[in-house]
Amino acid sequence: MGRADVLEVVNDMKAKGEPFALATVVRTVAATAAKAGAKAIIRPDGTISAGWIGGGCARGAVLRAARDAIKDGEPRLISVQPEELLDQLGVTAGEAREGIQFAKNMCPSRGTMDIFVEPVLPRSQLVIFGSSPVGVALAELARQFSFFVIVCAPASDHSAFGEVDLLADGFEPPNDYGGNGYIVIATQGKGDSAALKAALKPPSAYVSFVGSRKKAEALRKELVEAGVDPGRLGAFKAPAGLDIGAITPDEIALSILAEVIEARRRGHRSEPRQIAVKE
Repeated sequence: MGRADVLEVVNDMKAKGEPFALATVVRTVAATAAKAGAKAIIRPDGTISAGWIGGGCARGAVLRAARDAIKDGEPRLISVQPEELLDQLGVTAGEAREGIQFAKNMCPSRGTMDIFVEPVLPRSQLVIFGSSPVGVALAELARQFSFFVIVCAPASDHSAFGEVDLLADGFEPPNDYGGNGYIVIATQGKGDSAALKAALKPPSAYVSFVGSRKKAEALRKELVEAGVDPGRLGAFKAPAGLDIGAITPDEIALSILAEVIEARRRGHRSEPRQIAVKE
């Protein structure tokens, strides 16, 4: 498969929102199977979807690097070298130095390959429940930061929003929500209980409620009495947003988005987490 074909697959996977890593050979020294410019698309399970970067000499190290890159969102530069060259540099296989991860080439070719591994991840999904002024302001702001914005609100309220990626009628997350995204309940008195109950069903990295701790606690007790699992009801934060003294809807939206970004960046190196209500 040529470079043009690989890039076609890249565009197709990006359009489908599928995470993958793109490995590109950037330098070779001496005899190597693959040459500079060779590319391969690697899926999260470590399988190569398209392209080629050589045989077993570099394959294992690159596949491991690709899996790690997809997991933490960070690119890597892998240098596969014969053992004697690693010794000259004073490094061991598996060691990282100055942004380069070293691996040993055990093949008879004894060549050197440098491979850049870049994660290509789908846009983070931000799901906003409700059409309050805070929800509308948050939707507009989040798109400026490349979030995939989903709005769940009654169809009669959709006109309050500008351009978003997806509008859903009511408070049930649509099938397009892949889970482990970021959910903000911004109903502010218009369907709080129904929205909160629906928002806690799918797995999410972050769930928050635009309202006071007192209001959130009252809702939690109400839903427990309605038979909702108390464990799930502890998995949201209220009030939503960082404490920056926000007052206006735009300021509150900014504080919420800042908190979402904080949760996303911290989550790059760990499993998606939820933030519990502070009593």
